[in-house]
Amino acid sequence: MGTPKSIFGVIGALVAVLYWGGLLYYFFDVAGSVENARQLGLGPTLLAIAAFGLLFLIVLVVRIARMAGRPPSPGKDGHDGSDASKHDDEGGFDADAAIARYMASRSSDRPAAPVAHGGGAPATPPSFGRRSR
Repeated sequence: MGTPKSIFGVIGALVAVLYWGGLLYYFFDVAGSVENARQLGLGPTLLAIAAFGLLFLIVLVVRIARMAGRPPSPGKDGHDGSDASKHDDEGGFDADAAIARYMASRSSDRPAAPVAHGGGAPATPPSFGRRSR
C-alpha cells in the first residue's frame, strides 16, 4: 500500500486517462467511423486526443509501477516488521552527519571578510544608474 500522495497521484492519472478516453469515444460516436471522422475534419482532433490519452496512460503506468515497486513504509517505531530492519542501518543516510560536514566545509571555504575603510562603511558605495563624478 502506498502513501496517500501516491494513491491520489494514481487516482488523478486514472481520471485523466478516463477523461481523454471518454473524449475519444464521444468523437468516434459523433463521426460514426474513422472514414466519416476524416470526411468531417475530425481526423486531427481524434489523433490529438488519442496522443494525449496515451501520454496520460504512460503516466498512469509509471505511477503504478513506482507504487508497486516501493518497499513498505515503516511503522510508528521506524520498523516495518521485517528482519532486515532489525539490524542497524548499514549504509543508511545520517542527516546530522551530512549537515555537520556541509557546515564544516562551508566555514572553511569562505574567504576572509575584506577590511572596511573609514569606520565600517563599504569601500565603494553601491550605485544605481549613472555614476556621478
